[in-house]
Amino acid sequence: MQITLRGLLFLLLAAPLMAGADLLPALEWVGWGWLLLAIALLWWDWRMAGPIKQFEVERVHDTRLSLGGRNIIKTIVSLTQQNGRPIALTVRDEPPIEFVIEDNLASGTVAFKQPFEAAYIAIPGRRGNYQFGATHLRWEGPLGLIRRQASADNEASVKVYPNMLEVRKYDLMLRQNRLKELGLRHTRLTGEGTDFEGLREYRQGDSFRRINWKSTARRMRPITTEYQTERSQNIVTVIDVGRMMQSTVDGLTKLDHVLNTVLLLGYVASGMGDRIGVLTFADKVQTFMRPKQGRNQFYKMLELLYQTEPEPVEPSYAGAINHLMHQQRRRSLAIVFTDISSGFGLDNLIASTIQLSKRHLTVVVTIKDPDVVERSEAAVADSDGVYQRMVAQKMLDERQIGLDKLKQYGVLTLDVSADKLSISVIDRYLDLKSRLRL
Repeated sequence: MQITLRGLLFLLLAAPLMAGADLLPALEWVGWGWLLLAIALLWWDWRMAGPIKQFEVERVHDTRLSLGGRNIIKTIVSLTQQNGRPIALTVRDEPPIEFVIEDNLASGTVAFKQPFEAAYIAIPGRRGNYQFGATHLRWEGPLGLIRRQASADNEASVKVYPNMLEVRKYDLMLRQNRLKELGLRHTRLTGEGTDFEGLREYRQGDSFRRINWKSTARRMRPITTEYQTERSQNIVTVIDVGRMMQSTVDGLTKLDHVLNTVLLLGYVASGMGDRIGVLTFADKVQTFMRPKQGRNQFYKMLELLYQTEPEPVEPSYAGAINHLMHQQRRRSLAIVFTDISSGFGLDNLIASTIQLSKRHLTVVVTIKDPDVVERSEAAVADSDGVYQRMVAQKMLDERQIGLDKLKQYGVLTLDVSADKLSISVIDRYLDLKSRLRL
């Protein structure tokens, strides 16, 4: 129990009355009477404030929280007493200490059939299992003299998965035909391929081979047949979970950025009828999920990516590529997510992906390191600064040489910043699909 400022002032009024007893002795008895009255009112106010059980507290959030996403956590407080008075209260939840939290303190009023709802933002930095603690409430009595505080016993566990919020955002934009707002250029795959899409009037620039002569004769004007890109093609994401994927960019490891991208790519590809699969590897192959169609495959991918963790070892590209070529013989789009270093690792990557590209359309995807770029461009004031800038520039040069070598041998590359990774990968996938490269 806490005494409010009003309650403290009410209680302290007894002091000047007692102090005035030197001038008027009767004031001492008045002071004692006032003190007893104040204590009685404080007790009554505490009692009328009621216990924690008069509140029903519910925490509402997604069953799967999204890694790096702005997850909304709601706390709903209801009053269970039908004849209860409206109560002013303050709510503070107890999220996992590992989360970045915004606005986790809210005040309002709750009344019968008028629950109070508080919401805050939780941003997890790592995947895994976490625990919410209790929800703490603070409320005043009807006289405002005291303030009670207690905790609702609503502890609960929660799992943090790769970012599902981006998947929902994509789904919403798709339903509203607003994909270009996400930065996707190739949002409709008509005009190429061999699967029939529909008929439309002839436009200047259309191929004469696409004219539907029967429809033209019936309608007495040129009609063109539209085709869409063939469905049910294979996409395999090859994910390096070695030591270099543990480095952090924009608050997440490179591996977590990749897993978020693979999840969104899997959702997009499965929605377009393609088969999607996953291979993860470090010094050896960890998991392989054969490409399959449907949303069920997407949710299997989600569970697999949730459990994927980096290992402090050098990746074996040769072992991963050999495994993939043995398991996946049908031509596929193989997207290799990794990081580029110099020396033996780079030579291994180049040799392995060249071998892979002979059977599969291969794209090597890497994430730019903003710290290295910043150091390569930073102004220098001493010898240490010059040395750091030279090292950073050498790292960027070696990285670019590696990417150029891959391009020379016909391997496609994509080197982008972390914040553009998902959109860039999906846009490249849609571009290759629309140009019948798969």
